[in-house]
Amino acid sequence: MDTLYTELVSRLRELRPKEDLAPLEKAYHFASERHLGQNRVSGEPYMIHPLLVTRQLVDMNMDMVCLETGLLHDVVEDTTATIEEIRKNFGEEVARCVDGVTKLTKLDLASREERQAESVRKMLLAMVNDIRVILVKLADRLHNMRTLGSLPPEKQLRIATETVDIYAPIAHRLGMGKVRSELEDLSFRYLEPEASEGLLREFQADHAKNEAFLAEIKHIVELHLAREGIPARVDARVKRAYSVFQKLKRQKITLDQVYDLLAVRIITDSVKNCYAALGVIHNEWRPIPGRIKDFIAIPRPNLYQSLHTSVMGPEGRHFEIQIRTDEMHRIAEEGIAAHWKYKEGRRGPADDDQRIAWLRQLVEWQRDLKDSGEFMSTLKVDLYPEEVYTFTPLGKVIALPRGATPIDFGYAIHSDVGSRCVGAKVNGRIVPLKYALRNGDVVEILTQVGHLPSKDWLALVKTSRARNKIKHVINTTERAKAVEIGEKHLEKEARRLGVSLKLLTKVQFESVAAEYGYSKMEDLHAALGYGKYSPRQVLHKLAPDQVPSEAPEPAEPAAAPQHMGAGQPGGPPLGDDRDLIIQVKGVDDLLTYRAKCCNPIRGEPIIGYVTRGKGIAVHAVHCTNVQNLMYDVERKIEVEWARAASHTFPVKMQARTEDRPGMLSQITTALFNEQTNIRSLETHSGDGRAGEVVVHPHRRDSYQQTDRSGHQRFGNTARDRA
Repeated sequence: MDTLYTELVSRLRELRPKEDLAPLEKAYHFASERHLGQNRVSGEPYMIHPLLVTRQLVDMNMDMVCLETGLLHDVVEDTTATIEEIRKNFGEEVARCVDGVTKLTKLDLASREERQAESVRKMLLAMVNDIRVILVKLADRLHNMRTLGSLPPEKQLRIATETVDIYAPIAHRLGMGKVRSELEDLSFRYLEPEASEGLLREFQADHAKNEAFLAEIKHIVELHLAREGIPARVDARVKRAYSVFQKLKRQKITLDQVYDLLAVRIITDSVKNCYAALGVIHNEWRPIPGRIKDFIAIPRPNLYQSLHTSVMGPEGRHFEIQIRTDEMHRIAEEGIAAHWKYKEGRRGPADDDQRIAWLRQLVEWQRDLKDSGEFMSTLKVDLYPEEVYTFTPLGKVIALPRGATPIDFGYAIHSDVGSRCVGAKVNGRIVPLKYALRNGDVVEILTQVGHLPSKDWLALVKTSRARNKIKHVINTTERAKAVEIGEKHLEKEARRLGVSLKLLTKVQFESVAAEYGYSKMEDLHAALGYGKYSPRQVLHKLAPDQVPSEAPEPAEPAAAPQHMGAGQPGGPPLGDDRDLIIQVKGVDDLLTYRAKCCNPIRGEPIIGYVTRGKGIAVHAVHCTNVQNLMYDVERKIEVEWARAASHTFPVKMQARTEDRPGMLSQITTALFNEQTNIRSLETHSGDGRAGEVVVHPHRRDSYQQTDRSGHQRFGNTARDRA
């Protein structure tokens, strides 16, 4: 370890020979003492990890506070050290950064998912105040991913998933292309081992041919640029495996259809020469239509700048060329770290740096999301790269995610513009609000004073800003209605039972509201209006002497009619013994029914949503409609399977298969082997060699599905069910 520290100091001396390293040495000794005797899962001394994290930060030329944080980043989480000790010994800045990267492991949270969500939320909040928090966290995650092989498989999968969902996109949004690329490639090995190995085998098989082709192209480019007097450095590479995999999956194409599999990068001295080099390239090779992108004139939101073009080269092979200046290349590789580098008299990026502005906006959008699952799902959407560049009629660029609609555009301009949107013009023509915006569209939003957003918009919008603003307006409107309805229902029931609410004191009302977990009676009125509780239940607590408690009615032994599904509106509730038993936690007299969109199977994680007049709709947690419905947290309610049921019940199965002879026979044989009766069966032939089979069988426990290759799969999640 002392050797690693010596190498770290030597590297730092090369970069900053006049720097006082006493604070770094103090942090090293403090961390070494606290981690003494601790080992990583691989068996190596734990202190090696913070040393290598700090070495990564030294290579990024971070300031002393960042380096001290690198050495100390795990002492609070994994030793007896406290934030107060860090503050006392190393100052407020270091303490703030260490606290920001420390995960919330000691909170009494219900699940690991909640702890993860709250830790990420805490990190994002800390990033707003000090961007060095995420720089240390990215260096930490980078080393953890490099040494992931020593962990158990389930932990490898969890950490790799979190890396590719959260940390790699953050690195991308901060413009740190080099860190992002390595994080994605390392995660790819664990998340898709077969695909990773398969792509690497294909790359290796064509390695010699690709290297020879790139060497020839590089030589030709250098000759033509030199002849035109354009100073340039030319590099060539094969596209990263993870990037290729994502493109194959997203565009449903084959490897030979990836136009940028082979790439050449030209780095020159000025913007003028960037465009001059582009002319040289297009003069030599024919460009592929639609593949020219000018990120110099319109930079990406993370400030990435470059010219991209794909051309048809020798032997009919296509390849991509990127053209940028030295400064653009440095920003593309290092991103925000390039502006945070240690400089005398400078503390980092300016407050109005576009990447920091994005971060502040992101935190603002996520601040009001109380549900941890919703927070993580919307965060993942926000972290995806923005790819559509649109314009206002005055020429202002509005960057939006792929698939964004005019509603997203309106909210990106101002929340009032979005909420009052009644229509949109794109390039001078009226378009529907579900229209997916394209690069270069000029968008004009048509508004009307007093207009309010519709619930249907939640299924159309792609940005969290739009989604959260729509939810806020709907919540406010729905809550006001619910309070009014709840108050009327309570008064009506009180008159029926002869209870005078006027004789009850404010303290009595607030006491009963507190029993239901609310701070004021208005909240309880809203819950009554939503149907979470019955007015009689509340009146029993308000006036127990006048209102006896309700006794649940015994279930009728008669079977439900065949035409009326158990649990559906108008049919027997799921609380009935004739169907799988679902109950609302803590309440025994509310009507529940399985949502038709996902039809949850016994044993699946489920969640309830309070509807108007139909009772509680029960969805599978993984149902695609859940996030769209849960715009009002107050209407979400916990439900559970009351007990196991031995009854059989119908489950719809949808299988996408190859369209070939014998496939239907194979599917029906597989169902027969599982002792399943097929009630009805539909088949469809799609485009190409694809086919689809929809089966309505009777099942006992799980269901079965056949994948594209004809291999049988078993499961019980709503995601695989039609």
